[in-house]
Amino acid sequence: MAHGSTFTISDLASEFDLTTRAIRFYEDMGLLQPQREGPGGRNRVYSSRDRTRLKLTLRAKRLGLSLTEAKDIIDMYDSPRDTGPQLRKFLTVLADHRRQLEEQMADLVANLDEVKVHEKEARALLVKVSKSNPNT
Repeated sequence: MAHGSTFTISDLASEFDLTTRAIRFYEDMGLLQPQREGPGGRNRVYSSRDRTRLKLTLRAKRLGLSLTEAKDIIDMYDSPRDTGPQLRKFLTVLADHRRQLEEQMADLVANLDEVKVHEKEARALLVKVSKSNPNT
């Protein structure tokens, strides 16, 4: 259970519908930095900051950003620097990502058009086959 403004790995896994393994992976990537408690530091204790960083990481993933891009952006917001450079970096990352999505969308539209052509040809052939061989 959550203790004040700290969270266990199970709390976060449950809240964000993730596996504890996924959360440990985000920790390995440097996105989360829990305190360690208990025998041999086995228990992870996550702060509100870690929870926010996890929330931002998942939002970035939904946008289709890589974890490295997510970490760069989250780290920038975490630092007490001016927001101008941070926003410009974020806009650059988003613009790159938008271009990738637009290219993927163009590929999908072309692929879909090709499928429609094949469907049309197959239907026309089926009509011909049916007319010349009504028993099939």
